[in-house]
Amino acid sequence: MREKQVSAAHGAIQMKFNIVNEIKLSYSRKGNCERSISSSRDAVEVFRAHFDADEMDYRESFFALYLNQANKALGIKKISECGISSTLVDVRIVMQAALLCNATAMIVAHNHPSGNLKPSSCDIKMTSQIKEAAGILNISLLDHVILTSDSYFSFADEGLM
Repeated sequence: MREKQVSAAHGAIQMKFNIVNEIKLSYSRKGNCERSISSSRDAVEVFRAHFDADEMDYRESFFALYLNQANKALGIKKISECGISSTLVDVRIVMQAALLCNATAMIVAHNHPSGNLKPSSCDIKMTSQIKEAAGILNISLLDHVILTSDSYFSFADEGLM
């Protein structure tokens, strides 16, 4: 009798390994903001409202702003928040949110706690990677903005897009 219980229990455990996990994705727009983005200045206003002003000069954060075909904001997502001189950005996470909200365009931004607005080689490489991934999915990367507490640098305004 004891042997059958062990065998039955063992069978139940094995059955769990044969189940495929269900994936549930969701996107929710809280509110009905239809903010139109027509310039880097418009985008910077939105980003500044979402960055933690108290940490702008302390640690790097990276956000993505997703837009529809009329360049109206669908939503914004914090992609990462890391250290003093860098932040880890997984391009797949950036693109996952873009697909989830049916974005046709996006603008990304991160801050430089140092106050230096010049894009680093890592910033340029990251922008290129995001632009390439977005292009494959027929999503436009319109700009990459670097923020400091009192200014900003726009890749698009500087002809780097």
